Amino acid sequence: MAADVVGYSALMQRAEEATYAGFERLKRELIEPSLSRHDGRLIKTTGDGALAEFASPLAAVRCAVEMQDGLGSDSDGFKLRIGINLGDVIVGTGGDLFGDGINIAVRLEGAADPGGILISEKVYSEVEGKLDVGFEDRGEQQLKNIAKPVRAFAVRAGEHSALIEKTNALPPLPDKPSIAVLPFENMSGDPEQEYFADGMVEEIITALSRFHWLFVIARNSSFTFKGKAVDVKEVGRRLGVRYVLEGSVRKASGKVRITGQLIDAVTGAHIWADRFERELTDVFALQDEVTVAVVSAIQPKLLQTEIAIATRRRPRNLTAYDFYLRAMPQFYLATHEGVAEAITLAHRALELDPRFGLVAALAGVLHMNNVVFGFAADPQFERKEAIRLCRLALSLDDGDPETLAFAALISAFLVRDYEGAIEMADRAVALNPNSLTGWGCRGWVYRSAGLPEEAIRSFERAIRASPVDPLLHRPLTGMGMALVELGRFDEAVVAARKALRQNPFFSLTYCCLASAFAHLGRDAEAREAAARVLETDPAFTISGFIARGGRSNAKVLIEGLRKAGLPE
Repeated sequence: MAADVVGYSALMQRAEEATYAGFERLKRELIEPSLSRHDGRLIKTTGDGALAEFASPLAAVRCAVEMQDGLGSDSDGFKLRIGINLGDVIVGTGGDLFGDGINIAVRLEGAADPGGILISEKVYSEVEGKLDVGFEDRGEQQLKNIAKPVRAFAVRAGEHSALIEKTNALPPLPDKPSIAVLPFENMSGDPEQEYFADGMVEEIITALSRFHWLFVIARNSSFTFKGKAVDVKEVGRRLGVRYVLEGSVRKASGKVRITGQLIDAVTGAHIWADRFERELTDVFALQDEVTVAVVSAIQPKLLQTEIAIATRRRPRNLTAYDFYLRAMPQFYLATHEGVAEAITLAHRALELDPRFGLVAALAGVLHMNNVVFGFAADPQFERKEAIRLCRLALSLDDGDPETLAFAALISAFLVRDYEGAIEMADRAVALNPNSLTGWGCRGWVYRSAGLPEEAIRSFERAIRASPVDPLLHRPLTGMGMALVELGRFDEAVVAARKALRQNPFFSLTYCCLASAFAHLGRDAEAREAAARVLETDPAFTISGFIARGGRSNAKVLIEGLRKAGLPE
């Protein structure tokens, strides 16, 4: 295998030290670990490339695909061309290799597309049908200093490639108005009020998301810019939106003041700016007024009745809402301690406002997580409590998208009512097609119901709704598990590895990875992933994993866990 950096000389001319340091990091963090995982031997490196040998063509192509995928997520601007050939070589002194087998690989690399992989017909005949990738016949290639033409094939990862590109590439602008609401700056001087400023933004995002004609970036992607000096144009490019709303919140002496400005992220032009001040008791009316102003700036003809429909039911008691806001960051953590703290806060909110339907649904999911993540000391109690709270939430508000999404999840995992769960999940995304929670829950519901293709489509929508989400490991892990059920094990490995780069402590990701590796016959990597399952979840057993819920239609996944050597 020969690999070379595209345009290395030009990069060196522009920034010599940075380019050299970046390529050294690329070799250290991507190329050398990939070679090691696939039993490749690095023969030599040049200033801008590398030459390696493998025990089999299959290992070489797998390594090449892995390296190109890795470059897609974090490349410092580098692109590789890779050429692979199968042939006899001459071993020189010091272990160097020579001969046509090497020369053809080097020439194929030079003929490859930037970011592409070009293989000889000999390699193609060995790997065709054994990898979940496609191939494009490039015909006979007349390679420099090679006497006879060489038939070459470009590796085309097909669905695999499309899936990775969707999660790596900067998202394009949607074909309808699109907006990201950035975290408002807390001007109160009191860190304890940070949650209040964040809560106001979440309410604006949720209200805007109710409008089906408007594409709204989910809260978690917007909040990756929290506390940072931002270039609005760069935010627009990274999130794939036309408009950005930013502002500040000042809460003091029983009053709250919000300032906001709406900016065209393409041109940088200020479209709208205003300031609102209200008594603290009237904070929801303030939020509605801001929402009306923003939406009116985007589409002046929007009727006030649509604003009224979009305004979701809220708790009558602001203190209950405060507890709900404080529970959410703990819910996002998904640790044993975080779930316990979030349950306490959610139940406190429900005590103060027993008709707060969304917090009842949240509390139900938290009790479900105690079961599914293996945190429960008394799983039967947690199951009953989750189902009770799910039914309570639906009785209070069965028209709220997030309530429906949470209820669908509980119904699928704990009740196994897949038909009812699918119906609720579909309603959730129909009511709010911009909801990360809705699409993410829908993906898990469809996966647990044994419909992995639709699950993958839902997880893709979730990722698009929040492309730089700190919780991206969840839909990526769900996608990986669905790919395992479809037998697309190489793609499952890629999805799981991307999830681990987001969060290296999520045990379900290691389950996905262990199963996929085991099915691929990559036993050492399967055992390593299995060890990480037990490290992150010491009480893990396959029977316990199945009993936790949501696994009855995960037969291929379970089979892989057994092959990986996890305890029964």
